[in-house]
Amino acid sequence: MEYKKIIEKYFREDKTIEKLESVFKEVLEALICSYAIGGKLLICGNGGSSADADHIVGELMNCYEHSRPLPAETVNIFANILGEEGTHMGEKLQRALPAISLSAHTALITAISNDIGYDYIYAQQVIGYGRKGDILMALSTSGNSQNIINGCVAAKANGIKTIGITGVSGGRMKDYCDIIIEIPEKNTARIQERTIQLYHLLCRALELHFFVDPRP
Repeated sequence: MEYKKIIEKYFREDKTIEKLESVFKEVLEALICSYAIGGKLLICGNGGSSADADHIVGELMNCYEHSRPLPAETVNIFANILGEEGTHMGEKLQRALPAISLSAHTALITAISNDIGYDYIYAQQVIGYGRKGDILMALSTSGNSQNIINGCVAAKANGIKTIGITGVSGGRMKDYCDIIIEIPEKNTARIQERTIQLYHLLCRALELHFFVDPRP
């Protein structure tokens, strides 16, 4: 498959993170399995990592590099409802990989912060959104943010697989993640830059797998 060649080429050419290829493939396989059974991705992060969470959602919920047309039968349903306008609408819309940024809903976050406490803003949403078969992706450059750790704990308590992306130490978060990508950097900005590279590659691979590459 094309996406496998892309992954191998990327890690061969970047010696700084070549040791992450195996765990990256493990993350990709976990997401493929989740989406294949109708799961969704929940993502949490603070500050720059919150922006990354929003960014990932944008790449998964909308087309990234390739068109993802709706099935012809779905377009026909739109046409039956709205006629020519429905056909146009059905041909414009894209298939998506369901993903939710847990830092995007300001009213909800402030309500949880006010009523329960800021350390629980992600844990509470995991309880509300999460279902078995879903995945929580936790982004933290230090790996020590308490609200992130609590989100991972809530996920594990509800049978939701947890994936962490953090810096070289892993922090306390690694104790609560099923899979952890420890980017070999200590500087926050460098970790974030590497994180963007990795999740772009991840989104690209998922899109190719589900919408472009022929199924095996």
